[in-house]
Amino acid sequence: MLARLAVVATLTLATAVSAARAADDYPKKAIRIVVPFPGGAGPDHVARLLGQHWQEVLGQTVVVENRTGALGSIGAAEVARAAPDGYTVMIGTNTTHASNVSMMKNLPYDPIKDFSPIIRTTTTAMVLLVRPNFPANNLDEFLAYGRAHPGLAAGFGSGAAQISVAQLQSRGKLSLIAATYRGVPLAMTDAMSGSIDLTFGDFSVSLPQMQAGTLKGLGVTSPTRSTLFPDLPALAEAMPGFQAEIWYGIFAPANTPQPIVEKLYRVSNEFLSMPATRDKLAAVGVVTAPMKPDEFGVFVRSEISRWAADAKAANIEAK
Repeated sequence: MLARLAVVATLTLATAVSAARAADDYPKKAIRIVVPFPGGAGPDHVARLLGQHWQEVLGQTVVVENRTGALGSIGAAEVARAAPDGYTVMIGTNTTHASNVSMMKNLPYDPIKDFSPIIRTTTTAMVLLVRPNFPANNLDEFLAYGRAHPGLAAGFGSGAAQISVAQLQSRGKLSLIAATYRGVPLAMTDAMSGSIDLTFGDFSVSLPQMQAGTLKGLGVTSPTRSTLFPDLPALAEAMPGFQAEIWYGIFAPANTPQPIVEKLYRVSNEFLSMPATRDKLAAVGVVTAPMKPDEFGVFVRSEISRWAADAKAANIEAK
């Protein structure tokens, strides 16, 4: 018995030493960051800034690849199937790793079992957007117009946007026609052209359009006003209980060696802690909010429950 325990202990120690050595040598080749949303979306901005830092610190090429579709589930499923060696990771969001559980009947991955959390990077909110010539210039006017004109077309390109559209109907007492898009920027493009009446965009893509006058922002989905744009009211001010905060984070496939996870966490946290980084990210509408791997994993579990409750309250059924 003692001999067997000694063998097990030796093997465990050897495995730990091997994993540590692998982390010391890592990376030996290019790292791929999969973004399951279109270029120009909030997660894309964060992934490219982070990837640039990884490249400088780790000394290997970092390739950012957009794999869009099905509310981010196509890209997430691809990463879930990838080798757990640290060379394929993804930037996930509350859509891919929380709300999709309640919104998709046949989700092709498990957001808990199929991934190793590395770090939560940022948080942000979404903005209710309408075309420039929409006959309402503030939230009260919008709600009055929407109630008098049922059937406004609302586009969404993420789980948070879908929840927001549903809350707009229930809490705002509106009758909307909802349309699914492959990503937030695509829905915003149709809102700009007038093909749809309204959409929700995360701050990173909403701010430039509002500043250019190509879209009007009427309110934010955070429970209180955002420090990024304090002049915009929180939608909860007119519709109590309205909330749809969003977050981004880095995930690797499940069973990625813990020393590699810790190494990526360290270089990422270092980047997020820099004042210059906070300024760059604030300029694209997100706030740094790092979490350690274990803490992030617990947070994701809680978010799955929270978004399930939000989907149920908004009468959203999985499809």
